[in-house]
Amino acid sequence: MAEQKKIFFISDLHLGMYPQKESLEREKKVVSWLDGVYREASEIYLLGDIFDYWFEYKKVVPRGFTRFLGKVAEITDTGVTVNLFTGNHDVWVFDYLPHEIGVNVYHYPITREYGGKKFLIAHGDGLGPGQTGYKILKGIFTSRILQWMYGHLLHPNFATGLAHRWSKKSRLDKGVTTEWLGEDREYLVRYAREKLEQEHFDYFVFGHRHLPRALDLNEQSKLFYLGDWIENFTYAVFNGEKLELKHYN
Repeated sequence: MAEQKKIFFISDLHLGMYPQKESLEREKKVVSWLDGVYREASEIYLLGDIFDYWFEYKKVVPRGFTRFLGKVAEITDTGVTVNLFTGNHDVWVFDYLPHEIGVNVYHYPITREYGGKKFLIAHGDGLGPGQTGYKILKGIFTSRILQWMYGHLLHPNFATGLAHRWSKKSRLDKGVTTEWLGEDREYLVRYAREKLEQEHFDYFVFGHRHLPRALDLNEQSKLFYLGDWIENFTYAVFNGEKLELKHYN
């Protein structure tokens, strides 16, 4: 890791989430955070659900996010690597963001090694045991046929409005489960333990749960939930030796 610069992890910004005024204020806060950390960063990970909704048409992308996208483009222009993972809310990220603002896009978990430490990095949705209904739904949403139908048969205004209404209704009906469920019920903890039976990892880094948490899996391995930028405003930073959760205020 060149010059012992740091690696930053952040997730679940849900930019564009209703109400718009609050989303804009959170976007400004994210931009302020990015502006404060990128000069000491070698890499920045945006670990999914960065947007509350995203779909790319051939010639059209969602309106908004101007401050955020501009700041990320500025950062990648300086040579800092920015990695963006798709989440369950922004699964339909394709080639616009890599071409326009210079991010690397990942749709699946990846492994990396930094400072002699082995990382498994993912948004976290659909990993681990159970969640059968969601895994089926995710398979439908990632279907090339459905993506083509959604992009060609529905007018962008109607499709975007429909997606925002669904997201809003789901959040009002179900809320976001942020309480700790216990190690036996946390599917990402169970996923991490299963992976450790196959190979060693020093750190598992996940978004999705909207819960800031660091958990020792054994004497050498640790799991991190990054929290969110709706209520918690938390992130993780690796300084070349250890990974820590931080709070931005």
